[in-house]
Amino acid sequence: MLLKNKKKIFINIFTLLTLLSTKITFAQESTSPLSNPLKAQSIPQLIGIIINAVLGIVGSIALLIFIYGGFMWLTSGGNDTKIKEGRKTLIWSILGLALIFASYAILKFVFAAFAK
Repeated sequence: MLLKNKKKIFINIFTLLTLLSTKITFAQESTSPLSNPLKAQSIPQLIGIIINAVLGIVGSIALLIFIYGGFMWLTSGGNDTKIKEGRKTLIWSILGLALIFASYAILKFVFAAFAK
């Protein structure tokens, strides 16, 4: 019984001190203003930054697939199926890169039109 009362008293004192310490911390004034961690000043700018980052990552992946297709073709050892597979990988990666560049150009055009 005595142990339960001590636990309750300890929990109450701890809660009270925690609440008081947060009140004190919230009461302090900050001398430095908050800085914007994002490079964008508006939502459309933020969307543009995100789209550019995604297109950059996708373009890098397509470039790696292009290199992989060339490696497959070079290491085919004269095997016709491996040559066809490497060539097919190269063709699809070139089409993917062209699509990525076209989407970048279209998005840049659209954002420039809306910025006016």
